[in-house]
Amino acid sequence: MPNENLLAITPIDGRYESRTKCLSDYFSEFALIKTRVEVEINWLILISNNKSLSFIPNLSLGQQKKVLNIFKEFSIQDAREIKKIEKKTNHDVKAIELFIVKKLKKLKLNKLCEFVHFCCTSEDINNLSYSLMLQRFLNQEFSPAMGALQKKLSSLAKKWSKISMLAFTHGQPASPTTLGKEFANYSYRLTFHLDLIKSSKQKGKFNGASGNYNAHLIASQKVNWESLSKRFVNSLGLNFSSHSTQIELKDAMACQLSNTHNLNNVLIDFSQDIWLLISKNYLRQNLNAGEVGSSTMPHKVNPIDFENAEGNLSIANGLLIALKNKIQISRLQRDLSDSTVLRNLGSLFAYIIISLDSLEKGLAKIEPNKEIIVEDLDNSWEILTEAIQTLLRKNGIEDSYTKIKSISRGKKLDYHSYIKIIDDLKINKADKELLYSLTPAKYIGLADKLAKSSLKS
Repeated sequence: MPNENLLAITPIDGRYESRTKCLSDYFSEFALIKTRVEVEINWLILISNNKSLSFIPNLSLGQQKKVLNIFKEFSIQDAREIKKIEKKTNHDVKAIELFIVKKLKKLKLNKLCEFVHFCCTSEDINNLSYSLMLQRFLNQEFSPAMGALQKKLSSLAKKWSKISMLAFTHGQPASPTTLGKEFANYSYRLTFHLDLIKSSKQKGKFNGASGNYNAHLIASQKVNWESLSKRFVNSLGLNFSSHSTQIELKDAMACQLSNTHNLNNVLIDFSQDIWLLISKNYLRQNLNAGEVGSSTMPHKVNPIDFENAEGNLSIANGLLIALKNKIQISRLQRDLSDSTVLRNLGSLFAYIIISLDSLEKGLAKIEPNKEIIVEDLDNSWEILTEAIQTLLRKNGIEDSYTKIKSISRGKKLDYHSYIKIIDDLKINKADKELLYSLTPAKYIGLADKLAKSSLKS
């Protein structure tokens, strides 16, 4: 049963396999091998066209096309062939070199064979490959998915911008907000972190075995190798690292992983807040026929989607921290520990993709429970004491905060007790009338406006 996901070790390839298929195009072993071939082929074509490297056979346009097709037509069968070669070489990048050599011989380009992987160390190929894989995933999958979530939150912010509700600080009733404004807060935060991710570009180095172009200068002193390497790295859509050891120490990648970690924290915060609003019955979940909330308590409708998102985001964060902390460190010129952990890039982003899917499902189920929201507001007139003491200050009443605190701290106020407080105030008539007209539902400041403005972020 080779395709039986019930036998999978991780939920990524088992329980959640259908949700994570898209990551195979970016982080699978096949994707890594293919991207390595892409880098090797593009470097080979670049140096074959450099007039200062006259000892390297020049390729015609037709020959270039054929060589490029080694990458463009790369198949799963080709990847399997490379893995067979690797069993003999015990070296994954060398196996790719030998594979390309074999392909060139079939194209009758034997004289070009010696220049495959010319002046390269394995890390030259690997660092560019991983940077490309990450950059492409972020651009093509991650950012669009996060952008869709941000738009959903903005849409709900606008839709629910006028639904007044209690805010909670320290878990206690506080000055009211609107349900829409709470969603707008998260839309705004997501936009901030997503902009950082979108604006960051991965880096790459291409300077040989210890980062000094040693072999390059032996090959030719006529070539400006720094300039050529920069042109090559930039041509792949990456920023060039001018200084490195044997390895690109991946400071740019570490920053991007940190950005992702920060974004995940926003989503965890959001998942927990929605969970709390559901537990307070401010939000209710639509019922699905046949769905079970508890194996023993038939009444339960559990917020499992938001719990799933929180859990998977937490796992992703653990991996993000581990990778970020490791990839910036090497013993002297290099060791292989960074290469080992980089193979988990796909895993950490898989957990995020699973979380996004869960959030999408959860958001599709929830709706405001207006009756409960209104009831809680009507039972919380004490929250208007902020407004009272503000107007007392405005009217020059000394020690106004303490006076209101003495009659309200730790107490529940109803409408009548609130009115009695107003009756006893010695303030101007206009301000008194303002307080008489106030209700908890009306005391929302600019929440409605701020909720709608999230769409413009």
